[in-house]
Amino acid sequence: MNIFVCIKQVPSTNKVQVDEKTGVLKRDGVASKMNPYDLYALETALRLREAHGGRVTVGTMGPPQAEAVVREAYMMGADEGYVFSDRRLGGADVLATSYTLSQAIRSVGDFDLILCGKQTTDGDTAQVGPAIAEHMGIAHAAWVSRIEVARDGVIVEQQLQDVIETVHMPFPCLVTVEQDIFMPRLPSLKTARQVVGRPVHIMGLDSFLDTDPDHYGLSGSPTQVERIFPPENDVQREMWQADRAAEKLHGLLKQWKFL
Repeated sequence: MNIFVCIKQVPSTNKVQVDEKTGVLKRDGVASKMNPYDLYALETALRLREAHGGRVTVGTMGPPQAEAVVREAYMMGADEGYVFSDRRLGGADVLATSYTLSQAIRSVGDFDLILCGKQTTDGDTAQVGPAIAEHMGIAHAAWVSRIEVARDGVIVEQQLQDVIETVHMPFPCLVTVEQDIFMPRLPSLKTARQVVGRPVHIMGLDSFLDTDPDHYGLSGSPTQVERIFPPENDVQREMWQADRAAEKLHGLLKQWKFL
């Protein structure tokens, strides 16, 4: 089975700056990590490969430093990795991002199963995975907590709001997984030594099947950010001596008209 896993490099801190003109995050120089939800998708792919054979390929859209998360995926057991990096891809909204990834995946090869984490910690839209499938014209299921290979496809359980739905989808298809599907493994020191020289493939827009720049980045994004800003930290604190705490609390409650 040929599996592709979408991964992403996200800031490892909430103290990031925003470009006031474009409304996108300034990622240069910010400590980053693999999107935590993508670890569950990668673990799912590795377990399916262990059970049924095949290859696991990972890919990420981002700046050149996103190579770090591909190498992390190598240390966990991925076979091959790609970074889709081009300045013309920057500033993409959900529609342009999902279209970019659909074209990138098609350019890499044919895959039976595409796996994604349910969302990313920097965007939190939970829309990119299903949108990739729509661009590719393949079946898809979201919020999946169980998956098994059966009858030239997969049987999945979706955690919907009030029910658990069981669905069979033929290959090729796309699945976004929940956190409780599998516990991600830790990177292996032995594997890290084996993959230290493994190349990471870098692909730009000119390598895609559709190379029209109007379909990508800010040009291909129908939604534009009007205003974005970090939350203000307006927390106020007071330190009270233990022998006066009750008196101070009583006074504040009266001041706030709770008493």
